[in-house]
Amino acid sequence: MKNTTSTALPQGYTPNKKSKWKTFKKFISIYFLALPGLAYLFINNYMPFPGLVLAFKNFNAKLGIFDSPWAGFDNFKYLFQNDVGYITRNTILYNLAFIVINTTLAIMVAIILSEMTSRFKKFYQSSILLPYLISTVIVAYLVYAFLGTDQGFINKTLLPMVGADSISWYTETKYWPVILIIVSAWKTVGYSCIIYLATIMGFDKSYYEAARIDGATKMQQIFRITIPMLRGTIIMLVLLSIGRIFYSDFGLFYQVPRNSGALYSVTNTIDTYVYRGLLELGNIPMTSAAGFYQSLVGFVLILGANLVVRKIDSENALF
Repeated sequence: MKNTTSTALPQGYTPNKKSKWKTFKKFISIYFLALPGLAYLFINNYMPFPGLVLAFKNFNAKLGIFDSPWAGFDNFKYLFQNDVGYITRNTILYNLAFIVINTTLAIMVAIILSEMTSRFKKFYQSSILLPYLISTVIVAYLVYAFLGTDQGFINKTLLPMVGADSISWYTETKYWPVILIIVSAWKTVGYSCIIYLATIMGFDKSYYEAARIDGATKMQQIFRITIPMLRGTIIMLVLLSIGRIFYSDFGLFYQVPRNSGALYSVTNTIDTYVYRGLLELGNIPMTSAAGFYQSLVGFVLILGANLVVRKIDSENALF
């Protein structure tokens, strides 16, 4: 019998330069495909890091970022004493409402679409995604077409039908929490439900067949099979949403209310505050402090949420 030699590499073996070059040449096309994304990631996410120092400086354009005098925590002190309370409240409460309502609606719509057998199913799926693809500028004009004081559909048509007086929608703060939640749901639920729908379509159908044989109703199948099996996807998406709970949809809070000053108390969030402080007031150090505060708290929140999930169900934690 002939001796056979093992092809296993010896322990501690490291590829030489020639084999590394062959590996690089093999995947060079993939590296080139990834290059634009990596460049964007570096420019957008890493290059601004040195600018964080502005949050601790009394910025002077003549002196530049690094030569401007230090202000310590004065920018943060001013921020917390004056503005951080209500903009933090608005940002967190709106995002909590969006997470709960939009997640619930997305799951409901995904389940309904998964149960549909109509030949128009593809049309319904495309139609519900359409609002997500519409620019926020267009959405703002659509909302104005309904809420305009003089020519809006509600003031011009609906309210006269019930004998009610016209409402100045863009100066009344009490309506806007509901309006913003409705607009957010209309625009984003279609996109979110696609992820849940794709997950549902991958479930093993034998579970449902066994449940039908045992006499389970459709609602029992949904609550005993579909939703429990969606748990991992729900946790992952909610965790990502919690990580961005200190961020907000800028277009929703700035363009949809048409930047109405009368609505600032219910529409001003950290993102719109930073924008107005930077471009309208020119207060660069204050906006830098607000952005730093926003990023830091968001980072802590996602770590805390992930820690809670890891203790409850470690398999569904992000890390």
